[in-house]
Amino acid sequence: MAHLLVRVPKGSPAFRAGVKPGDLLVKIDGHDIIDVIDYQYFVSHENPVLTLIRDGRQFDLRVLKRSGDSLGIYFDDMLMDKTRTCANNCAFCFIDQMPPGLRDTLYVKDDDWRLSLLTGNYVTLTNVGERELDRIIERGVSPLYISVHATDGEVRARIMNNKNAAKIMERLKRLSEGNIAFHAQIVLCPTLNDGEVLKKTLSDLTAFENCLSIAIVPVGMTAFRDNLFKLTPFTEETARQALDICKDANDSRIYVSDEMYIKANLPLPDCESYGDFPQIENGVGMLRLFEKEYLEARNSIKRIYKRNCAVLTGVSASDFIKDMLSNFPIPGVNVRIHAVENTFFGKTITVTGLLTGQDLLKAALSVPEQEILISRCTMKAEEEIFLDGMTLEELKERSGKNITVSPNDGAGFCAAIAGEHTDKVDIWQDL
Repeated sequence: MAHLLVRVPKGSPAFRAGVKPGDLLVKIDGHDIIDVIDYQYFVSHENPVLTLIRDGRQFDLRVLKRSGDSLGIYFDDMLMDKTRTCANNCAFCFIDQMPPGLRDTLYVKDDDWRLSLLTGNYVTLTNVGERELDRIIERGVSPLYISVHATDGEVRARIMNNKNAAKIMERLKRLSEGNIAFHAQIVLCPTLNDGEVLKKTLSDLTAFENCLSIAIVPVGMTAFRDNLFKLTPFTEETARQALDICKDANDSRIYVSDEMYIKANLPLPDCESYGDFPQIENGVGMLRLFEKEYLEARNSIKRIYKRNCAVLTGVSASDFIKDMLSNFPIPGVNVRIHAVENTFFGKTITVTGLLTGQDLLKAALSVPEQEILISRCTMKAEEEIFLDGMTLEELKERSGKNITVSPNDGAGFCAAIAGEHTDKVDIWQDL
């Protein structure tokens, strides 16, 4: 395979050696380069020899650099290969529950172990063959993020509708023997993989020393489940039963998502119990970390803008944020928390990140406050566009309100509440 180089920064080892944008990389030290995993593995060596193609001519070029240093070259694709897609048909797949007409990228089912290493994506390993598993171990690809769901092979295969899913314990043992660490995820579905199945899964996973953490996440169910597998939603009772099983497992690597505690109507654990927040992307400890960041920022505020504002947030986080602001207010700012019901995906979807522009617009028009805060997590990364295609500018125009986008972290939220992101000049004096 040949990989196109699109940028070679001046002063980099590759630039000094004579590598140029437009060159095609074929080999490193005589080894074929399949993808970014091979590239990172072989390029880490001292003074590697690159086999390049330029203007149709193949030649070798040695790059002088120390072991572990970067070459300083960029390719036209991060993976240096096509993204591998999902081979499963999971009973709880959220993408299958998406309504038509959204952005094309929202319907992509990737399941690529290379993205697991590079970006922390969870993968099932059902599309990984034996040779590829050997390469994972040979290249030392660690840690991986693995969607386990159940260690009982029969149960896992049934949930994921893929016979290859039954091999999970075999795969995890191979990774363990190869010193590959992993984080595990369990999307918990009542009557499918809870109860005794969950007990076995936790027992099997905690037996692996290389298992770094385990996240328990309740299944998400939208209103678009026609002709899909019949799932049972969590109740307060079943959520509490799941929490009891996790507690009885008595292992500090087991983390339950904030949403499960909210469904169980139980208080969240304290901030210290989440360690270094290894499962934050699964919504585990997110609210406690948010609170910690908010309090730290609150203690350092020097000036605020006196005003009234409304915060539009998802139903699941609304009570927590309301209590936080009630117990630790910003003096001079009257804040009202407005829980936004998700009419787009359905009332069972309560997280802030899945609120759409049209639901935020409806909420903005219903509140009396002129100044409104919304979370950055409701929009596409690096773009001001919501899941339903509405833009932030459109939301502002149609609502006629002064809408401020608050950063996703607690410190940014505190700054937004204090008014640091507004254009107002009516400064309320130092705290």
